[in-house]
Amino acid sequence: MSMRSLVLLLLTAMPALAQDLPPGLVSAELMPGWVTQNGTRMTALRLELEPGWKTYWRSPGDAGIPPSFDWSGSQNIGRVQIHWPRPEVIDSGGERTLGYHDELILPIELTPAKAGEIEVRARVELGLCLDICVPGQLELVAGPALTAPEPRIEAALTQEPDRVATRPQCHIRPIKDGMQVTAMLPGGLAGTGAAAAMELLDDRIWVSEPEVTRQDGAFSATADFVASSGKPFEIDPDELRLTLIEQGDAIEFLGCDETVLPATQ
Repeated sequence: MSMRSLVLLLLTAMPALAQDLPPGLVSAELMPGWVTQNGTRMTALRLELEPGWKTYWRSPGDAGIPPSFDWSGSQNIGRVQIHWPRPEVIDSGGERTLGYHDELILPIELTPAKAGEIEVRARVELGLCLDICVPGQLELVAGPALTAPEPRIEAALTQEPDRVATRPQCHIRPIKDGMQVTAMLPGGLAGTGAAAAMELLDDRIWVSEPEVTRQDGAFSATADFVASSGKPFEIDPDELRLTLIEQGDAIEFLGCDETVLPATQ
């Protein structure tokens, strides 16, 4: 690499300055990260937010805008795995959303498409919220990988929800514009979670904020799943994800044992 190319890379990898950012952000960067023992490249999206501003989790609820990533400007990227830290429960104008305030470090693990180095560039679209919520867009480049793991990214990796092996029971039924799913857990598994989120691994499906019921220790959450077709569609119960969020903790259930119910009238 020529000296000029190296200088240009280092300049583009610097955190974005405030004047380049959408409202609510102080700085934004793709952290350099490191190459893991498995040969993957670990990086992270780091956002520093203005006081009072929030950004959103992957499944923020009815009013939030989840972040999305375009990696097409990168080189030699195969698989992308995002390691989401547990979110906070946020009240935004009477709407409950799930997200983060002050600072977000979002670890991202990149598997190379073939042997060799990865060049990491991303176009990030995200939602930012104070009294109202606005969309924002970032163009970011990660600098060269460090020679050792980055402690701040390692700390963020420990904040992922704990995966629980138990599978909830679930009812799945068609509704007019999609599907409705009710997930049920027996007493003792759900705790007193302040919030719940339901998702499919296919993140193109819109999911409503779940209606949660607790009775005699048992827990149930019901949400509507709507595809772009606006019609009922097949749901694979193995791809259902239920997350329960409490103060400083979160647990995650992947997959459910299905009972099919008749369509609603």
